[in-house]
Amino acid sequence: MKNKIELIHIRTSTSEQNPKNQLKDCLTLVSGNYEVVEEKQSAWKDKERILFESIKQRIQSGEISVYICWDLDRIYRNRKKLIGFFEFCKTYNCKILSFRQKFLNEMQNLKLPEGFEWIAEMQIQNFISFLGWISEDESQKKSDRVKIAHKNSKKKWGRKPLGKNVIEEVLDLRKKGMSIREISDNVFYWDKNKNKKNVSPSAVHKVIKENTLKH
Repeated sequence: MKNKIELIHIRTSTSEQNPKNQLKDCLTLVSGNYEVVEEKQSAWKDKERILFESIKQRIQSGEISVYICWDLDRIYRNRKKLIGFFEFCKTYNCKILSFRQKFLNEMQNLKLPEGFEWIAEMQIQNFISFLGWISEDESQKKSDRVKIAHKNSKKKWGRKPLGKNVIEEVLDLRKKGMSIREISDNVFYWDKNKNKKNVSPSAVHKVIKENTLKH
């Protein structure tokens, strides 16, 4: 059987994160033979994590005695999944160490009188649950900001404004008594790919409304 090792799992999700800095920090937690694996993927998005699943298999086989990460949010940003991973590692006698949460490392090393070990375990679980909740909240806020920015960007950089000739044609037909639908069916423009398209009813309504307000 292979000698047990301590595994350093470096995980980055953006170009701003420096794996070398994470590794330097994590190496301070190593106490024996170790191996380094690096993964580039978000800890929030629910994607298939082939590398991480292989790490879990190695933990299950007893090959890994200590799992080292830079921050617990590098494991999961989902509270239930993070707690589940701690329970998984406990089942297979694999300790989890985190550079950013050093006090968690100290809590795991607490020596309590026989029969009182559950106190430390309960504190650890509550702490992990709290951290997981914070990570979920931060990720959701980030996701919301991205969605809002994308929505605003679409509004700002959306469809190219109608040309002056098209606008004049719309207004002229409106003066002649045509409905918005009739104007839409009769007025055309050319898009950036040189495709001929009808002006949409909403665009017709917007042109009419804007020019009505001007006058």
